[in-house]
Amino acid sequence: MSQLQITLKRSLIGRPETQRVTVRTLGLRKLHQTVVHNDSPAIRGMVNQVSHLVEVKEV
Repeated sequence: MSQLQITLKRSLIGRPETQRVTVRTLGLRKLHQTVVHNDSPAIRGMVNQVSHLVEVKEV
């Protein structure tokens, strides 16, 4: 099963609460922090919702 490496690249300051909650749910707390998740439709949906804030690489 492939995995996704997700890095927070843009600040959450001034972003809507729904985007803040989505980023927190992905496990990202600080700028430039990276987390690894298994590739699933739920994770892909969250990444698509905040794609302008994060960078994604397939591992």
